[in-house]
Amino acid sequence: MERIFAVGDIHGCLDKLVSVMGVIDIDFAKDTLVFIGDYIDRGPSSKEVVDYLIDLGKRGPRVIFLKGNHELMLEEYLSGADAATFLYNGGGATLESYMKAAGMRAQNPIPREHLEFFNSLRLYYETDEYIFVHGGLKPNIPLEEQEEFHMLWIREEFIYSDFDFGKRVIFGHTPFREPLILHNKIGIDTGAVYGNKLTALELPAMRFFSV
Repeated sequence: MERIFAVGDIHGCLDKLVSVMGVIDIDFAKDTLVFIGDYIDRGPSSKEVVDYLIDLGKRGPRVIFLKGNHELMLEEYLSGADAATFLYNGGGATLESYMKAAGMRAQNPIPREHLEFFNSLRLYYETDEYIFVHGGLKPNIPLEEQEEFHMLWIREEFIYSDFDFGKRVIFGHTPFREPLILHNKIGIDTGAVYGNKLTALELPAMRFFSV
């Protein structure tokens, strides 16, 4: 049986990412690995986290990277559309990690390979039984009609909804002390950057790995 591993919000916590990858028993030739978004901001090692993820992505096509609202904020910062929101939400830590690597006077501290990574992120990933998305889904809206804003930013309207989305939704974005397990959704952001653990979920076995 094919296994799927989903990893919650990393937020620049390289040590926890390396640790969680060390405890999951993944076969890159057979299993699927889904990262749920929010790789950057707030934590100390955003640049190093993206380096690590890019290397993982080279292991094969079964490694899936979703877009989080923090990647959207970086996109809007880089385009000049909105710098304040990015910086207010921990973007300074991301810029610092890139500037340290590139040199404090570098005009373009984010490498092209990283920009290509950010531009390649998916809004969701769907299998026969699950929908993986960063923030969640708006109830009563078909998946193909969901808006990016809701998929990346939605919270209470999705979390407190009993709506049957047709498949169980695996999401991050909203941190919980422990994974949120409901009949129609599973939340796997356990606040790694806030001193709590980084969580990975193995499906369909429903095994949780937290470090």
